[in-house]
Amino acid sequence: MINQQIRQLMMDRREKFMIPASLVATVNEDNSLYHAFLVLTKDHYAKIVVVDNESHYRGLLSLSMITDELLETDRINMDKLQTMKVRDVMQTDAPVITDPYDVEENLHLLIDQSFLTVVSEHGEFTGIVTRRELLKAVNYAAHTFDRHFEVLDLPETENV
Repeated sequence: MINQQIRQLMMDRREKFMIPASLVATVNEDNSLYHAFLVLTKDHYAKIVVVDNESHYRGLLSLSMITDELLETDRINMDKLQTMKVRDVMQTDAPVITDPYDVEENLHLLIDQSFLTVVSEHGEFTGIVTRRELLKAVNYAAHTFDRHFEVLDLPETENV
């Protein structure tokens, strides 16, 4: 469990935790891989959120997922970019969260993810929480803790 004072300091930056969906690039599950490839490469994204026509979260897509699909035994089959859809390649088992402010859960999940997808209780894509923004909150707490709280050295105890 996160120390309550550290959590309190981290929550001072909570308005920056979630990047709203309106500011996050997405691709539709019905888009061609060609379209997704262009979005990922033009915007220099490693991974992108996949939604349906009603903005419900459907999965994630990365450049490596696309290139893995294009690789054949002796060549790269670029024709697949036009014929395959995002839904054919996307990852559907990535963790999602509903509460962007559950610092403890987010820290645990962000160890293995660069961002977490935030969805509403009805599955609508509402934004992302990035490892970068949460680390900024950790950094803030680590560097300002003693400005907010008195720190006392405890006597050393023997390890039992």
